[in-house]
Amino acid sequence: MTTFRVGVIGAGSIARAHLEAYAANPDVEIIAISDINAARARAVAQEFGASRSYADAHELLAQDDIDGVSVCTWNDSHATWTIAAVEAGKHVLVEKPIARTVAEATAIQDAVRRSDRVVQVGFVRRHSPNCQVLKSFIDAGQLGEMYYAKAGLIRRMGNPGGWFADKEIAGGGPLLDIGIHVLDLAWYLMGCPKAVSVSGNTYEVLGNRANITTMPRYKVSDYDPDKNTVEDMANAVVRFENGASLLLECSYSLHATKDSTAVSVHGTKGGADLEPTLQIATEMHDSVVNITPQISSGTFEMRAGFGNEIANFVGASLGRAESVAPAEHGVEMARILEAVYTSAAEGREIRLD
Repeated sequence: MTTFRVGVIGAGSIARAHLEAYAANPDVEIIAISDINAARARAVAQEFGASRSYADAHELLAQDDIDGVSVCTWNDSHATWTIAAVEAGKHVLVEKPIARTVAEATAIQDAVRRSDRVVQVGFVRRHSPNCQVLKSFIDAGQLGEMYYAKAGLIRRMGNPGGWFADKEIAGGGPLLDIGIHVLDLAWYLMGCPKAVSVSGNTYEVLGNRANITTMPRYKVSDYDPDKNTVEDMANAVVRFENGASLLLECSYSLHATKDSTAVSVHGTKGGADLEPTLQIATEMHDSVVNITPQISSGTFEMRAGFGNEIANFVGASLGRAESVAPAEHGVEMARILEAVYTSAAEGREIRLD
């Protein structure tokens, strides 16, 4: 196979990011789009040169001329469509989180084990240039053994509303939506150690801060200021079987002086700040030295990240590469995140088997 023929389930904003990357990849042909909004599916299919569109994703999955799909739907259907796609013989790139719960994530993993299909999770920030450069330093042993990390993504006015604010659909708030990005980055850079315990807190005290009108905010099409059932802030300590630990904080709404994104990792020979600009701290000639790799896109750059992610998924599906974010990594993230919610609800540390 020289051309990878794709279908995309969902036609919203995240689907467009996938489609733009697919369209720019010379090994890809976009075949079909599906969306519960048939008119939107038709419009997006026409825009990206897909020959067909469907209102029911089952029809898309039944097509023999589709090799793989991106699942870009609401969180509550990630498991449904991923499992259906695998059972239909398709390779799958499913947006993060892989599922709302560990039970759903495990069901996906079981389906993967019964097949020979690639299932990759949309941890797009793993594919950003700054992360790739830092990972090369870590893999070469230049930072030593990783034992500590911090991850934070704070937004003051970051609740998009709509389905993002509906716990039944989204599964949770900033923890599952944006906190997962930085948590996964830190965990990935630490070498993906197995988590053994989690202690977490969640807060629902500020809500979506709909009363604030002086600052811009992203709102989804079904935004309703009166509807919000997700947390607005979460924090956690995660301990791993190798003795390493990780601190996490994330928010949709917080009385902070500014929005911020921070990921730092620390090893026995050096450490690094990934955001906003990659800087590596180490020792040379009995001196403390900061190294700033020269990267054309130092912070996370949307186009580069999705382009690299799609290239990795296509390469893995064609047998040319190893997936950077396999399904089992999505399952481990689900275990950690669910444990944060359980710890917060029960007021105790949660041990993971």
